[in-house]
Amino acid sequence: GTLNSHWMIVMPGQRLAPEDRDYAVACAVPVDAEGLVYVNGRQPSDSRALEGGEIDQGNAQYGGQELVVVFDDVFVPFSRVFLDGETEFAAPIVERFTNYHRRSYICKAGLGDVLLGAAATMADYNGVAKASHVKDKLVELAYMNENIAGTALSASYQSHREPAGNWGPNSMHANVCKHNVTRFPYLAAAIAQDLAGGLVSTLPGEADFNHPVAGPLLEKYLAGAPGSTVENRRRMLRLIENMTMGRNCVGYMAESMHGAGSPQAQRVVIQRLMDPEGKKKLAKRIAGIKE
Repeated sequence: GTLNSHWMIVMPGQRLAPEDRDYAVACAVPVDAEGLVYVNGRQPSDSRALEGGEIDQGNAQYGGQELVVVFDDVFVPFSRVFLDGETEFAAPIVERFTNYHRRSYICKAGLGDVLLGAAATMADYNGVAKASHVKDKLVELAYMNENIAGTALSASYQSHREPAGNWGPNSMHANVCKHNVTRFPYLAAAIAQDLAGGLVSTLPGEADFNHPVAGPLLEKYLAGAPGSTVENRRRMLRLIENMTMGRNCVGYMAESMHGAGSPQAQRVVIQRLMDPEGKKKLAKRIAGIKE
């Protein structure tokens, strides 16, 4: 998102020891500041955007990019510096930031809704929408999407007011939300690919469909259920491919795993907050155990 912004906020990414004070820096920097170097990352199938076709891109309207950002002697006025060597504040800053960020992964429920719609549409095009096991798989997609959305909303609803006046989300539910996100998009991708069928990974390209010999053959033999068109099947297959193994799987899957901290980071917080001793007392009291 840096290239789509006016400013970037720089902050530590982990707990720091006193000897790490040179890295205890938080500041605001305009994205066009002198000395910033951006190196664009590659994405699966990204060169399709340069091939001239629309359908094979899967999602020709929206996309994103990931960057390596290098600070090569960038000047930052002290008025925009929020942390300057105070290592004792690095961990609290990281924890507060990740609470906000992990709660914000409700966005993956929106992407999941798109994938659910794509999978359900492919079930229609493949003529299997009424099969009970297909309906059950769509229910599973909805369950996972709403689980992500529910924990994110719960984290916001149970916010607490900080002494400074700002509001912080519920840490437990924010981390549960993000931990769900490290798992559910991968399961959702498998269901979508299952319902799409093998063509999701073997579909010929636009040049083949436009070929005078191959094109008519493909139109004949890749026909779907009555009422569907080959072009619409191709468009939906490319969308599922794009989201689950193509250019936008970076945002839906890999970023879901590692963004705002990899899975173990959430488990560390959940372990710290789960209060097993308090829950032991509840269980013992109900069981009639007195110690």
